[in-house]
Amino acid sequence: ENFRVNPKNRCYICKTGLYKDIIKIKEERNFDLILDGSNIDDLSDYRPGMQALKELNITTPYIDFKINKQEIREICKYFNLDVQSKPSMACFSSRIPYDQDINEEKLDMIREAETFLRNTYNLNQLRVRLHEGKLARIELMPEDIMKVMTNENIKKIKTKLKQLGFCYITIDLEGFRSGSLNEVLAFNEED
Repeated sequence: ENFRVNPKNRCYICKTGLYKDIIKIKEERNFDLILDGSNIDDLSDYRPGMQALKELNITTPYIDFKINKQEIREICKYFNLDVQSKPSMACFSSRIPYDQDINEEKLDMIREAETFLRNTYNLNQLRVRLHEGKLARIELMPEDIMKVMTNENIKKIKTKLKQLGFCYITIDLEGFRSGSLNEVLAFNEED
């Protein structure tokens, strides 16, 4: 329930609950340890979930060995794993600004909007951020912004996103940025 009100430590609440459940499974099955896939790049942004990993003694080998996301991709390529080019996919809750309630309807709107954009325009990396309940802020890679910004595409996007429940549809001119909703935290600290 604390998670749904979307506080700034939402990820801490989620990771704590998730890993407590995984710890129960570990103990039931007599496993030695639990590994988490966080990498050294994850330490460069506000990540309250990392505190939960420390508190629960979850092993983070990529962080321990200072391996970043690009190096993980290179390791995957070396072993011919098909996940090497998979785009990063943060939790859909991270598309909703802090202190705005999270619910299934909002998450479904975001998921369906991103799926539509990704599949229709062959986009690899994007986010649809949901502001104030009905405003979609679409973040695309800079090279994809002009690809999508044709009159025909704008009409398609507007029609589809309005069908999904969005009232206002915007393209973020700064483009895709991991953790862009954390920018407001830094901005507020400067005040």
